[in-house]
Amino acid sequence: MTYALPAGPQPAPKRQVLVATGVACAAGATMFAGMLAIWLRFRAAAPLREGERGLISDWLPESVKIPEVPTNVMLITFGVACVMAQWAVYAARRGDRTHTTLAIAVTALMGFAALNSQAFVYTQMDIGLADGAYGTMFYAITGTFTALTIAGITMSVVSVLRYLGGRVAERDIIAAHALVWYFLAAAYAALWFVVFVQK
Repeated sequence: MTYALPAGPQPAPKRQVLVATGVACAAGATMFAGMLAIWLRFRAAAPLREGERGLISDWLPESVKIPEVPTNVMLITFGVACVMAQWAVYAARRGDRTHTTLAIAVTALMGFAALNSQAFVYTQMDIGLADGAYGTMFYAITGTFTALTIAGITMSVVSVLRYLGGRVAERDIIAAHALVWYFLAAAYAALWFVVFVQK
């Protein structure tokens, strides 16, 4: 008579998608922090010119006016995107496909709204890429962030397609999606304060 051993415990989930997304967000944060540090270094090294209140930095050209309303709207938009991404995680844990899909779709919509606001800022500022150090650095930082926002929207599309494709049990992609949008919100908050508020 032979006796079979009981089945061993199931291996713990490895969460490769979530870990890889965390590593990518950490790399993006490092890159973005470096770009903002270079911005601050260029601004500190700019020569001084006579202004209404005495000597001021010549970093921001006099002809350039930054529209503040769309930049503030973008900040609010990323806050809403974070709430929607977390709602998707909450709904996915409860197996609610309808609300998970809706939350991810609204998150992507907030990303498109942010891109629209950034495009409006570009048209209103009327500064060229080669118009000096300010223009080059401005387009380098905001262009990089625009590319990251497009990557976030792409992550939303991939997440919703995988989830609707029947992989309901794989909730790591939804959590990774939320992590991407948290990273984008934090990166934009830093960009907003350094580039748009402090100028």
